[in-house]
Amino acid sequence: MDNQDLENDFEAMDDHMMSSLDTPLRPDAFDLTDQEKIKIIEGHFREIMHTLGLDLTDDSLKGTPHRVAKMYVKEIFHGLNPDNKPAIRRFENKYNYNRMLVERDITLYSSCEHHFVPIIGKAHVAYIPGEHVIGLSKLNRIVQYYARRPQVQERMTMQIANELKQALQTDDVAVLIEADHLCVMSRGVNDVTSSTITAEYSGLFEQDQYRNEFLSHIRKK
Repeated sequence: MDNQDLENDFEAMDDHMMSSLDTPLRPDAFDLTDQEKIKIIEGHFREIMHTLGLDLTDDSLKGTPHRVAKMYVKEIFHGLNPDNKPAIRRFENKYNYNRMLVERDITLYSSCEHHFVPIIGKAHVAYIPGEHVIGLSKLNRIVQYYARRPQVQERMTMQIANELKQALQTDDVAVLIEADHLCVMSRGVNDVTSSTITAEYSGLFEQDQYRNEFLSHIRKK
C-alpha cells in the first residue's frame, strides 16, 4: 500500500468519525427559512399551551408562542444551522509559541435532547500550537456553536474537540466539560448536587505530563 492509499484511508476514517458525531438531522432540515420555522413552531407551541389549559387571551401569555419559537430558532438552537458556524481564521504562529494555551471556564448553555431542558456548565479547552494559532474568542465561539443545539454531553465534547483539531490543524487538543443537567436536577431523581464531567484528549494530551498540566491549570482559581 503506497502513501496515497494510506492518506485516503485516513481521510475515510476521519469522514466516518465526523459523520458518527453529527447531530442527527433530516436531509431536508434546512429547506425552510428561519421565519418559516418560527411560524410553524409558534403554531405548535400555541397548541401545547392550549392543551395544558392556559388562557392564551391573557396579556402575559398571548405572546408566549411567538417568543418561544423565536428563542428556539434564533437563540438556544441556532447551532443547528451550519450558516451560523463561526468563521475561523488561522494566523501564522510567528512567535513560535509551543507551550500549552488554555482557555478555561467558558460559559456553556445547551439543551438535553431527551427532555429539552437546559444543560448549564463550563468548558475548558487547550491546545499546543503548531504552525498556526486562532483568535482566543474563536475558542469560545466554537464551544457555543456546538452547545446551542439539542445535545448529549459526550457527543458535544467530541464535536468541540474535533472542530478545534480541524481549525488548528493539530491533534494536540484537550476539552473538558463540567455541567449540570436540569433533566436530573428538576425532574426524575431531582438530584441537585450531582454534576457531569466529560473529557476528550488527543495528541500530546494523551500523555500524563500534558494532561496533568492541563488539569492543574483549570483547577487553579
